[in-house]
Amino acid sequence: MTFNSNTIQISKAELAHIGEGQVGYIRKMKSDEVIERFPGAPEMQSGIDLWALFGADGTPIFLSDDASTAYGKAMEDEISTVSIH
Repeated sequence: MTFNSNTIQISKAELAHIGEGQVGYIRKMKSDEVIERFPGAPEMQSGIDLWALFGADGTPIFLSDDASTAYGKAMEDEISTVSIH
């Protein structure tokens, strides 16, 4: 068996930019989490279910009370969504 000793080295900074502007994820969250994830967002009633679109690096992009609207925004911005667990 032969192993290829060629390895690709990538810095943390380079890794953070992979998928930038092209890949993102949608996450269900409570309105209580909005302030910490979306700085500058207005105050809202506690306990509301919301759907957020984030860039691959975790940058908040869009917030909605409807999952299909968040997926629609991703499609509109040509962002491929990936599943996170």
